[in-house]
Amino acid sequence: MKKLMIALFCGAVSLSASAGGNIANGEALAKKYNCASCHGADYTKATDPSYPKLAGQHAEYLKHALTAYKRGDGPNGRNNAIMGGFAKPLSGKDVEDLAAYLHSLPSGLVLQR
Repeated sequence: MKKLMIALFCGAVSLSASAGGNIANGEALAKKYNCASCHGADYTKATDPSYPKLAGQHAEYLKHALTAYKRGDGPNGRNNAIMGGFAKPLSGKDVEDLAAYLHSLPSGLVLQR
């Protein structure tokens, strides 16, 4: 039983470590898709006030938003021609990596003051 518990714990640790995404690949994808052109060079000062700040944003929110843009117009989707065009070619791993990178960036976002 003790060996089983250790194996389960080790599996859980390695699973959680890999679930965060690859930050370096996320950075490369953000550059490739030129996210900074709308969301700002440091992803905290968007070119339009209606565009969200991405730096420091929760990874789960970012994954959800990108997935919704991939779905497009329809149930549980987001309809935006620009973001839809960027999000549709992303794989699930790309979404994970972008979310990990953007979440890792410093920002002024706070939960509560």
